[in-house]
Amino acid sequence: MNIEIINIGDELLIGQVVNTNASWMGEQLSLEGFTVNQFTIIGDTREHILNALWKAGERSEVVLISGGIGPTKDDITKTTLCDFFGTRLVFNEEAFNDVEELFARRGYQVTELNQQQAYLPEDCISIPNKVGTARGMWFEKDIPVPGRSGKTIFVSMPGVPFEMQAMMKDHIIPELKTRFHPKSIYHKTILTQGIGESFLAKIIEEWENNLPATIRLAYLPQPGIVRLRLTGTGEDETAVRALVDKEVEKLYVLIPEYIFGADDDRLEVLVGKLLKEKKCTLGTAESCTGGYIAHLLTSVSGSSAYYKGSIIAYDNEVKEQMLGIMPETLEEFGAVSSEVVTEMAIGAQHHLNVDYVIAISGIAGPDGGSEEKPVGTTWIAIATPDEVFAKQFLFGDSRDRNIRRAALQALNMLRKNLLS
Repeated sequence: MNIEIINIGDELLIGQVVNTNASWMGEQLSLEGFTVNQFTIIGDTREHILNALWKAGERSEVVLISGGIGPTKDDITKTTLCDFFGTRLVFNEEAFNDVEELFARRGYQVTELNQQQAYLPEDCISIPNKVGTARGMWFEKDIPVPGRSGKTIFVSMPGVPFEMQAMMKDHIIPELKTRFHPKSIYHKTILTQGIGESFLAKIIEEWENNLPATIRLAYLPQPGIVRLRLTGTGEDETAVRALVDKEVEKLYVLIPEYIFGADDDRLEVLVGKLLKEKKCTLGTAESCTGGYIAHLLTSVSGSSAYYKGSIIAYDNEVKEQMLGIMPETLEEFGAVSSEVVTEMAIGAQHHLNVDYVIAISGIAGPDGGSEEKPVGTTWIAIATPDEVFAKQFLFGDSRDRNIRRAALQALNMLRKNLLS
């Protein structure tokens, strides 16, 4: 059974709003064992909506639609659905009561514009919306497709993400599972750091070639991290999970030095847990990352228990005055060097009075590189209670990616040290 997703809105086409609905819907449906065969984004025009509905209905047994059912004049999806299904809008008392109740909870009176939300296509099954005013609408229609029997399901939902998500979780996905009984599906994502996608693929090539036919592997790279997602399918959920987990165990034997976690793990969270377990504190001394490592660490609730602060020493004068870097060191070796990040780490360890320090200095780009030190050259130092060690990296020529990659590399260096 195939599903197609249609997202409606001019704002999606011009890039004013990022289409997070499509990715969320696709992920949730995939987790439940459904196959999404196409995403379609269209503007708020009657012709485009009608055309998209017909084509989607010919391709898929289920068509999920989000957007265009608000109370304003540019929201034309509801009236266009009436044209498509040959029906008309009628007043729905239950929908109106929900709108009144929602407005009363917020201390408002229902306006004439919002009363329009209580008008629904006569032939649809309405889907409650407990967090908004626009009800969902479930339709079924005969779409003549050779070799396919049964009616095509069309479900229209609000474009507001939290309203759509509540509807999907509480009503639509449960109903689809009842009707279509999808196969069991299990995703397991292994998180790696410190190796590029192509190099990683070469190392695990033989393992990948021998995966069972019921397991698919996807490489999902992003700056600083490559995710390996294994997806298993089958009739028996327990058996599917066991088979995927068995293959994951083999990965931990093949590439243990690159795996830092699984699924939703984050390096900044893992580092924090290790610091709390050891009852140790951390500080950072950042140059090229400009406080990004500090941002990642403090994005974790409760990080004040182990993270004490940062010295953002972007300028050499600040490096000297705040971190105690010797002018001779800067002059002889340059700001991007093993010697400087080592002194940065030691200085921050002293001034912040912490057990561990991450210190970093590099050429983020796009300017500032040289033949000796090209853009992307980065030195990272880790100060521990017993030693200071530094390592050089060459990250590339994109400023944003360099900052992200450098921060994750630094956190992973600290994580490995804490584990050892």
